[in-house]
Amino acid sequence: MKIIVTILRMAIGWHLLYEGAIKLFSENWSAASFLNNTHGFLSGFYHWLAATPGRMEIVDFLNIWGLILIGLALFIGLFSRWASISGALLLLLYYFAYPPFGIALLGGDGTTYVVNPLFVETVILVFLFFYKERGYGIDNLEVIFKRKKTAPDNPEPKEGKHAGPPPGGQSRREALKELVTLPALGLLGWGAYGSHQTYEIDASSGATIQVNRVALNELKGELPKGKLCNIEMSRLIMGGNLIGGWAHARDLIYAESLFKAYNTEKKIFETLMLCEQAGIDTINIGFPTMATMVKYRKLTGSRMKVIVQVAVQEKSNDIFENVKAAIDNGMDVIQMQGNQCDWFVRDHKLDLIDKLLNKIRSEGYVAGLGAHTIDSFITCEENGIIPDYYMKTMHHDNYWSAHPRENRKPFEVDGARSNDHNMFHDNCFCPFPDKTVEFVNRVKVPVMGFKVLAAGAITPEDGFNWAFENGADFICVGMFDFQVVNDVNICIDTLKNLKKRRREWYG
Repeated sequence: MKIIVTILRMAIGWHLLYEGAIKLFSENWSAASFLNNTHGFLSGFYHWLAATPGRMEIVDFLNIWGLILIGLALFIGLFSRWASISGALLLLLYYFAYPPFGIALLGGDGTTYVVNPLFVETVILVFLFFYKERGYGIDNLEVIFKRKKTAPDNPEPKEGKHAGPPPGGQSRREALKELVTLPALGLLGWGAYGSHQTYEIDASSGATIQVNRVALNELKGELPKGKLCNIEMSRLIMGGNLIGGWAHARDLIYAESLFKAYNTEKKIFETLMLCEQAGIDTINIGFPTMATMVKYRKLTGSRMKVIVQVAVQEKSNDIFENVKAAIDNGMDVIQMQGNQCDWFVRDHKLDLIDKLLNKIRSEGYVAGLGAHTIDSFITCEENGIIPDYYMKTMHHDNYWSAHPRENRKPFEVDGARSNDHNMFHDNCFCPFPDKTVEFVNRVKVPVMGFKVLAAGAITPEDGFNWAFENGADFICVGMFDFQVVNDVNICIDTLKNLKKRRREWYG
């Protein structure tokens, strides 16, 4: 039994020690994102801890050194009972930050309802606290030395085949057994150091993911917000294309693969956490990216609002299956995907657009309608189909790769790409900007502009200003992590200095 107790204690001790060491040697690590994104019933307490830089410095210090000292004490068996109860209390703080029940239920990744790895380790530590057997460790050296001091100076040696070894030799052997954890610690530590040198940080829990705190210090202020119906959100919305791996890169055929290679799941989560801390509280995603956002929310307890684009599956017996899936996965706003709106208008299937919007509304959700070609919205409006908001490509065409206006055609965006520079070749997403501006400035519902940078052809300073001045209430922009803070600052400055906007704010 002593061996089993030792293994359990050492295993949990190594886990805590390793987590603490990772955080200690990670540059600019902080628990701020972990605390700010908590979503359990005690979230108010955790948010309070992260409310000021002074508190965060104390929390980070206690977190790192608590893990290291408790983990080390458990591993080598020093003050092991008190280390056990201290470790149990620390693990409970992690457990209730994202409790696996209620609204913060975590699915998958080793977590089940109520019982997750943190719960199991806590139970074991509580058991070790109350269990009298210490296991092998430094604590037992005290007992051995006391026994040696109280032994008779000249004990009578036992006779016969059962005679024991001299007391001094027995004590030395017992002491060596109790020190067995030290070489084990050395071996594990050396292996972990080598692994860290090769692979760097290998943990991806919400508590370990870092955000660029240096960049956050450069924020110019608070990002303004607006409303889609009764849902408040930042006026700068995170776009989902770069996260989903879809790239509009003209003739750069490797760009999509490059985006996917850079935006690993861990990098995506880091980027989203950075967005939230910078004030971007909403993301607009394609339907295939929904699973990633569900996982992000569950792992971090994120409160980021998600707008999901859905389509009508015409071949299915249930044309509303995407809507139902969006609702089942906790999406906040549902809109019809822009390509499909264009295609349905082009193919005279307006009834399917109407049915989808009515279905979304009947479920109590805000119903959006996306499009690339302004003719889609004009035709829908003429037929009495008005969404709760429009999402429209909104950019000017004063950049070198835009093909000539006289060669542009309705519904060509995301269609066949020509090798002729004078025709559409994945280069112009708002083909009729004047017509778009005229429509946007007369509608009476919120408008969300997207592709405002023409997929990187226009600078943020120029693109943001053009979209907001010409009537956009929100803009949706795809961003890499290194662009987030700069884009937020540009948006703040743009909204402060708008001079030519004619349309009132509808968001």
